Amino acid sequence: MRGMLGTMKRVVLIVNPFASRVTDDAIAAVERALMRSAYVRTVRTEAPRHAVELAREANDADALIVFSGDGGFNEALNGVDRNDLPIGFVPGGGTSVLPRALGLPRDPVAAAEQLADALELERTRRISTGLVNGRRFAFGAGIGLDAEAVRRIDERGRGDDGERPGDLAFVAAFARIVLERRGRLEPALEIDGYGRAAFLFVSNVNPYSFLKTLAIQVAPEALFEAGLDFLAPVSLTPRTLAPLLFALARGRPARNALRGHDVDRIVVRCDRPLPLQADGEDLGDVMEAVFEAERGALTVLA
Repeated sequence: MRGMLGTMKRVVLIVNPFASRVTDDAIAAVERALMRSAYVRTVRTEAPRHAVELAREANDADALIVFSGDGGFNEALNGVDRNDLPIGFVPGGGTSVLPRALGLPRDPVAAAEQLADALELERTRRISTGLVNGRRFAFGAGIGLDAEAVRRIDERGRGDDGERPGDLAFVAAFARIVLERRGRLEPALEIDGYGRAAFLFVSNVNPYSFLKTLAIQVAPEALFEAGLDFLAPVSLTPRTLAPLLFALARGRPARNALRGHDVDRIVVRCDRPLPLQADGEDLGDVMEAVFEAERGALTVLA
């Protein structure tokens, strides 16, 4: 980070005012926490993909902080051009996987205070990111089952209170998809060099996601500092569903599944167009997807 230890940094704070836990009071509290270590300029997103532009415009700052949910974090990552620009993430969404995976508190103000300490002490961490078909992701991506659940949640929109459906709604969408297929998913894609599978989870870190306080451990060995891991169940039947869910909840190896650890490239070819998601963002249907590890691509405040 530029500047000497103890000097005030210039920080751009990107805020997504549409995120579930972001309010005017919360924004003010986060600003106060950061201001003890930095000069803070706050900018707010106004539309989808706006955080990409705002992050790109912040490249001359000493640090970038994002107060949002995972969708806003993902957009910001896709706008950062400098791998030496320290980035911090304040949890403002219902799940906020990324800051939790980085060890930050779930409370936004407590997270901002920890980031203020990191700014003051110049405490950073270099991590890898993933890339799928040109879109960067921080913690996970998938083809098929979980991506379809993401799409169904997005289609529901926001409730009367302005909030998106939470973790339980995702579980319900996941369950509904499985029930509609009578608990059976046959192989529908090919992973080059590994074989055929029904769907695919790609992890850049463990855990892959959270359901409330339960960590979903698709790839227990995945690390931010390494390459990509993946898990791809060959098929799904009523008999194999429960063991798979148990494995994901306990971080145990899933049976009847293809696996890869610390890999740089994963090439997937689908039998038919299948939904693709990255960091919980619906990227549409694909016939082919190329996942790549961007090692040491990001500097984060921790």
